[in-house]
Amino acid sequence: MTADAPFNNYTVIVTGASSGVGEACARQFIAAGANVVLAARSIGALEGLARQLGSRAKAVACDVSSREECEGLIEQTLMHFGSLDVLVNNAGFNARGAVEELSLEEMERIIDVNLKAPMRLTRLALPYLRDSAHGRVINIASLAGRFPLDHEASYSASKFGLRAFSLALAEELADSDIRVCLVSPGPIETGFILDEIEDVPNLVFSQPMSTADEIATAVLDSARDGKRERAIPAASGVLATAAYLMPGLRKALRPVLEAKGKRSKERYLQKQS
Repeated sequence: MTADAPFNNYTVIVTGASSGVGEACARQFIAAGANVVLAARSIGALEGLARQLGSRAKAVACDVSSREECEGLIEQTLMHFGSLDVLVNNAGFNARGAVEELSLEEMERIIDVNLKAPMRLTRLALPYLRDSAHGRVINIASLAGRFPLDHEASYSASKFGLRAFSLALAEELADSDIRVCLVSPGPIETGFILDEIEDVPNLVFSQPMSTADEIATAVLDSARDGKRERAIPAASGVLATAAYLMPGLRKALRPVLEAKGKRSKERYLQKQS
């Protein structure tokens, strides 16, 4: 690493790279000297971003819920850049509402994209990450993976699972050069929340909103130092863990947090009107 290009000659895959946190990660990795493979379903948006980022960016259409397309993503990365150093599992999907209101297809896609896909891509990438002196798997989890969130039960379950997988795999690889890292954000000011704001539980808005760039910075920090988990914001991570471990605290705090979240949500709705 050098100070001006800390990821010079690294090859990085970023899933869900067409917008939001994925796009911010791609831009920051390119600025830090890396080669970046941009993966998402929407090839048009990816190719436009790749043109902006220049010759060190490669766009690859990939539905991460497909095993064949995940295999193709790894193959195209190796064909184009010859190596793989960092895998950022960022692609995500959510369908909000009570479990009885969701279709089985929506629930299954949440698990396919948020849990099975990172597990699959990580397994496919591991042999090549072993060839790197600085292999990293960075999984974008969520504070909903520390705190069971009603009306987002499937999403919360997928992030709990991703967190458990990541922490267990980190132990398995502790004697290797590969580090498995988690970035666990609270709410992020992107379309993932704001485009469906009416359906987002008030409780979500009780916590400070991060920007996509702030989460991307945490991803690059994890790629540098291999820290096992970063919660963003840190105070929200502490609160989520405490509420999970002490259900009585959760019950006591919930009315206050719901009221705070409702006020914050109303401010965002006013901005959109």
